[in-house]
Amino acid sequence: MSHEINFDDDDEGKEVVDANGDTVGRIVSVEHGTAHVDPDPGLTDTIKSKLGWGDADEDTFPLQEAKVAEVSDDQVRLGDL
Repeated sequence: MSHEINFDDDDEGKEVVDANGDTVGRIVSVEHGTAHVDPDPGLTDTIKSKLGWGDADEDTFPLQEAKVAEVSDDQVRLGDL
């Protein structure tokens, strides 16, 4: 995919789903346009990310733009991996 996606604070808290619609994680923070995904967020992490209080740490992974197929109001859908 050859499109550029600029994630921002509004994307924090969005669910990340695979091409089949299965949840694979949640965006917990956005730093310098890069979304950081927690693959197994607990309730506290989910609430914190929706409030914009999330932080990237050793439990999060940067989301590669090339893997993103679509960004909607409430989720990020990945393309075929």
